[in-house]
Amino acid sequence: MAYTGRFAPSPTGALHLGSLAAALASFLQARHHSGRWLLRIDDIDPQREQPGSASGIIQTLHEFGLQPDAPVIYQSQRKHLYQQAMEQLLSSGHAYPCGCSRAVLDEQGRYPGICRHGLPEGASARSIRVRCDGAEIDFDDAIAGPQQLQLDELSGDFVIRRADHCFAYQLCCAVDDAAPGITEVVRGSDLLACSGKQIHLRRLLQLSSPRYAHIPLITDRQGRKLSKSAADDPLQQGEPADAMRLALQHLRHAPPAQVTSVDGMLAWALQHWQPGRLSSAWS
Repeated sequence: MAYTGRFAPSPTGALHLGSLAAALASFLQARHHSGRWLLRIDDIDPQREQPGSASGIIQTLHEFGLQPDAPVIYQSQRKHLYQQAMEQLLSSGHAYPCGCSRAVLDEQGRYPGICRHGLPEGASARSIRVRCDGAEIDFDDAIAGPQQLQLDELSGDFVIRRADHCFAYQLCCAVDDAAPGITEVVRGSDLLACSGKQIHLRRLLQLSSPRYAHIPLITDRQGRKLSKSAADDPLQQGEPADAMRLALQHLRHAPPAQVTSVDGMLAWALQHWQPGRLSSAWS
């Protein structure tokens, strides 16, 4: 299958340096494999969305030379697909209604399975959860190396539709990374554990799974992940060329000092991209 990669930001604020690094890594990897690069706006959670941030993200990517090879995909226009997937999981017995709130989760955030054999007397359904049933997910991450995730220990049965009737990130991402034929997902290491849940869902739905490559995060001086929602390091506050150089340095591809423009640095990175350099960050 021809290589297809993607970048899938949530429209919760302006892109920051970490977002740019993830976008660059996914774009460069796609071009390295002579493949396509898609852009998906994960706008499935209106409570967190900031008005105008989706168009701002698209414009910022354009300014850095990162233009998708197909029209932008919006999760908000694909709810019927998530509904179909949820109904399939319910009808097959792999998912069930749950009447619990987050208050029942243990200290590690795991669900104790209260509703997996039926709603307790007097309880009404709030969310929909998928069964983990002892699932152990093994995969070889192209950057982070071999992974072994035990879902019962990680989270227990997890939500695929929330109490507010919004479809959960895990289900939407699992469906969308299969639908356009994505062959590899390059993203930040904060989403490494999510890969196990998404692989589990695709197995239950009999969908193909992409390969994964999780890049190290860019953090602030306190070791905290940069966040769009916290307005950390918005790219528009600095010079684009400075941001491009910092992002490429983080990706172990520092351009020569004489290459000073955004276009020049992107062209240099396209010529010199070696994804194996990122693996050293995990050693």
